[in-house]
Amino acid sequence: MSRTAAPAALAALALALLTACGGGSGGAPDDRAEDAPASVPSVSFAAPERAAAPAAYQKLARGEVRLEQGPFTDRVKVTGGALGAGSAVTGHLAVTSDVSELIALELRAAYYDADGKLLGTGSFQYAEEGHDEHKGGHTPAAEGAGIDFEVGPKALTGTPTSAVLSIPVLVNE
Repeated sequence: MSRTAAPAALAALALALLTACGGGSGGAPDDRAEDAPASVPSVSFAAPERAAAPAAYQKLARGEVRLEQGPFTDRVKVTGGALGAGSAVTGHLAVTSDVSELIALELRAAYYDADGKLLGTGSFQYAEEGHDEHKGGHTPAAEGAGIDFEVGPKALTGTPTSAVLSIPVLVNE
């Protein structure tokens, strides 16, 4: 190779290396895609389903409080369910699937008259707040023995004689 050909060959090699590394516009069409950050696939979660509306008609025995089968009923035990003073449904709920703390709970009651007609509904919410924030202090926790509840009705259209209890929300550790 001549003395003038060597520098020309080196310049051509340098130019080829620059364009091959994405420095020029003569690269492959997807060179630009390699330089751009990879797109992150979007993740979406289904919105929680709203609890089904209570049945318009439910024939129950006088004073009966029935636990409706649902996604959480196999994880809990409800005892002492009663239709008490002021038409409130009272009872005790304990988580039986494990021994972890109860973090959030929602109970709903549908109230029925002697003929089985729906008179109205009510709900009870429980949320364990700050149980880790109060070191050394006592914060009531719904664990082990469970939690007592009272589901009060809202705007009844008559006097209830029975109720159906459902559990749309149950969160434990």
